[in-house]
Amino acid sequence: MKLPENFFSEVYDVVRQIPEGKVSTYGMVARLVGFPNHFRLVARALASLPDDHDLPAWRVVNAQGRTAPNWPGQQRMLEAEGVRFRRPGYVHLESACWNPFE
Repeated sequence: MKLPENFFSEVYDVVRQIPEGKVSTYGMVARLVGFPNHFRLVARALASLPDDHDLPAWRVVNAQGRTAPNWPGQQRMLEAEGVRFRRPGYVHLESACWNPFE
């Protein structure tokens, strides 16, 4: 399956929709753009953002709720939005996961 040229743009459009105080997973973003097996490419799209971006990339975590290991500020940013953690570095997905279909 060939990815569209605008795959990264589609990922960014989905991430912009995640509301404050909620998170999504790389896998959910991949599913929403129509490529459910490309969660790693979603992570790469977010990691390649320039430092001055305005995209709420901190609202995307892995399937277990883990924040990015090389981004210590991600947890602080999520906590500032009211996101709960079940232990350091792991979002409480049951309470914070965004459901775009609600």
